[in-house]
Amino acid sequence: MKDAPDLSVRLGGLALRNPVLTASGTFGFGEEYAPVMAVERLGGICTKGLSLQPRAGNRGPRIAETPAGMLNAIGLQNPGLERFARDILPRMRALGPAIVVNVFGSTVEEYGELAARLDTLPGIAALEVNISCPNVSCGGMAFGADARTAAEVTRRVREATRLPLLVKLSPNVTDIGAIARAVADAGADALTLINTLKAAAIDPLTGRFRLGNRFGGLSGPAIRPVALRMVLEARQAVDLPIVGVGGIVTWQDALEFIWAGANAVQVGSATFRDPAAAVGVLDGLERFCREQGIARLQDLAGKAAPADDSSGMENGNTP
Repeated sequence: MKDAPDLSVRLGGLALRNPVLTASGTFGFGEEYAPVMAVERLGGICTKGLSLQPRAGNRGPRIAETPAGMLNAIGLQNPGLERFARDILPRMRALGPAIVVNVFGSTVEEYGELAARLDTLPGIAALEVNISCPNVSCGGMAFGADARTAAEVTRRVREATRLPLLVKLSPNVTDIGAIARAVADAGADALTLINTLKAAAIDPLTGRFRLGNRFGGLSGPAIRPVALRMVLEARQAVDLPIVGVGGIVTWQDALEFIWAGANAVQVGSATFRDPAAAVGVLDGLERFCREQGIARLQDLAGKAAPADDSSGMENGNTP
């Protein structure tokens, strides 16, 4: 096709020029990567989780490699709202992509206060409400594990801000559809899923936990099938835009999520291996659309078809 494909996407009130964002906690505040990759090409940057007050995070070790993935127990280390607003946000605005601020609190009231104060700052495109971090002792996953409390946090943030509101859901639940419906009813504009899976690792020779926090969040390609399944379940449960995240390394991975019903994607752990992984995903999606004659990428969202059983096998029997 001669014309460039339309990669734009709208997530409620958040308009993005393309559907590729970086995942919170994996890309800092974006400026760290500007010297080594074309940050300005991204659809958006999700910041590190931000709290009212600075946090030092968990004690080390805080990262451990696993087969096809990694564990992290950073503990939401961040500089706090005041320093973010004074020093970091002005530099982020110069980068170009939409700024999505990931927020968290230890209480419902903290979520609301943080959202209200961010609402007054120029240059923020949306908030992503983190109710799903599995490696902190208070708040975090506790808010996202129950539909009632997930809705309570979402409602409080919704009342505090006019900004588009994405809610990041936890995979560590039995019914992702129930949580999705609860936050949708409470005012979420879009969903982000999934966050990391709660996990652990032990050194078999010493018997010591590989993480200082014992438990951490599992990310990377190992969790992609789980994330894909949850996107499918959330798409069946609600009609909100969805941002898919979890083990996306290549453009083919991203396209899987789009077929499943995601409208946008976030690239996370892949950035540790290849700082420009998100741009590579974007290039691949654009190339695929050009080669296949697809004018608008969003036309594929949620259009996955049943499996093609061309093997001649019936009822699951093997030859």
